[in-house]
Amino acid sequence: MTAPIRIALAGAGAFGQKHLDALKQIADVEVVSLISRDLDKTRETAAKYGIGHATTELDEALARDDVDAVILCTPTQLHARQALACLDAGKHVQVEIPLCDVLADGEAVVRRQRETGLVAMCGHTRRFNPSHQWVHRRIQDGGFNIQQMDVQTYFFRRTNTNALGQARSWTDHLLWHHAAHTVDLFAWQCGSPVVRANALQGPMHPTLGIAMDMSIQLQAANGAICTLSLSFNNEGPLGTFFRYIGDTGTYLARYDDLVTGRDETVDVSRVAVSMNGIELQDREFVAAIREGRAPEAAVAQVLPCYQVLDGLEGQLRTQRT
Repeated sequence: MTAPIRIALAGAGAFGQKHLDALKQIADVEVVSLISRDLDKTRETAAKYGIGHATTELDEALARDDVDAVILCTPTQLHARQALACLDAGKHVQVEIPLCDVLADGEAVVRRQRETGLVAMCGHTRRFNPSHQWVHRRIQDGGFNIQQMDVQTYFFRRTNTNALGQARSWTDHLLWHHAAHTVDLFAWQCGSPVVRANALQGPMHPTLGIAMDMSIQLQAANGAICTLSLSFNNEGPLGTFFRYIGDTGTYLARYDDLVTGRDETVDVSRVAVSMNGIELQDREFVAAIREGRAPEAAVAQVLPCYQVLDGLEGQLRTQRT
């Protein structure tokens, strides 16, 4: 019988609960500790999912002998620091996207992972969605090459609330969070690094202190281009829509669904064991721990994305001065 991988999950909000739902579908995995900022709500969620330990302190969970690995679904500004704490405690770690919002912090996580040899991956979910995996396999098989990606990331967030409509203790960011998905996905799908990147942003929100609209252009070394539009001002439809324009077809992906440019449904149900990208992401994390290997979306693999974001932030800072 395979010994269970025992996981502590930090951040019991909307996205943390997506991971808890996903982990229930994976054999020989046990969530043994739940960490979040409101103890009463944390205990309530822990009871709902049958988790025996609830706390507001990550260090308390890291000190436990029955924790093998940690999944971090905490505020962006804590990701790198908490990932380092997990590695220092001898725990494998999966940190939700983004790995960092300061490049030097992400580089520090990559260095520590190499020093410890532990599994450390980042939640770049688009690599795991069946829709994007289907396109990736066509590219790998030589049946499709990207000429252009056109991506729209649109939400309505003029107040600081999460996907459940609850008040956030931190501020989301179009560049370091939402653009990270596309920058990484574009380079991964092209199999070619981003060599040119430009960005423009709209007015800053008077209280949130962030740009609510942004436009980004990318070019890969192989010549493919990407145009990304992002907004927190959009009233609908909400989410991220990816249009792949290639030499043998056009495909539109939205999360785990895929259609052709003629709106014909592409069956992606057999791409993987699940249609849930979060579940597939968590399965990869667990498999990498069991097999003692680097996972897809290992922190070292995704670091080039954050190098591009760092350059774009420098451009935007210049525009503001």
